[in-house]
Amino acid sequence: MAPTEVYNSLPTLTTSTFIKQTEVDEIIKNQKCLYVIKGRTYTAPIGFTAKNDLQNAANGIDEWVQLDGGNAYVLTNYKWVTVADDGSTQLHVDFDTVKCDD
Repeated sequence: MAPTEVYNSLPTLTTSTFIKQTEVDEIIKNQKCLYVIKGRTYTAPIGFTAKNDLQNAANGIDEWVQLDGGNAYVLTNYKWVTVADDGSTQLHVDFDTVKCDD
């Protein structure tokens, strides 16, 4: 899955607000949002397709954002890691949890 596909698809799969990395500094500076947790990593359960992997990652992001007390996230990195000899991959996502004014 191409990076553009990931960045266009993930926000549609989460209930938490997606904040672009290019926008987060300005949002924080203007005190509209604040970081709750930086550097969170989540390993999504393996899905049947890349889209399923992405949905599983979205579910995990939403759970962590809620547990952290936030309502938004900034995707900082992602990668599919080969986990078996048959070529099976697992999606790892790195993100920051953010709390924004409603």
